[in-house]
Amino acid sequence: MTAVPEAESLSRILGFGLRGRCPRCGRGALFDGFLTLRDRCPVCGLGLTGHDAGDGPAVFGIFLLSFGVVGLAGLVEYAYAPPLWLHVIIWTPVITALGLLMLRPLKGVTVAIQYRFRSTDEATRPGGS
Repeated sequence: MTAVPEAESLSRILGFGLRGRCPRCGRGALFDGFLTLRDRCPVCGLGLTGHDAGDGPAVFGIFLLSFGVVGLAGLVEYAYAPPLWLHVIIWTPVITALGLLMLRPLKGVTVAIQYRFRSTDEATRPGGS
């Protein structure tokens, strides 16, 4: 088990996650596709198989995106009062594009947080399960 140095800056590790880089060295690619994590960092050899982001990045992205899009849609409705079909045409591609753009960096940040605050080599999961 490789311990994370205490001097390792959380903001630095999160920056690596946002850019899709290995949270330990910052040079190796974190992903082996759009959202598939690599088994190991190709540069430093950090094992990434134990890092499971689950649905966290998607849920967080939905919350962020929904607040922003609902606010913008409300402003457009108030300012221009377009018909409902025009809202559908405007906001469907915006939501789809922004959702896809946000998902990969959010997953990278989730893996970086897991790297910083818990070990994937623990015999039991946090919470004793």
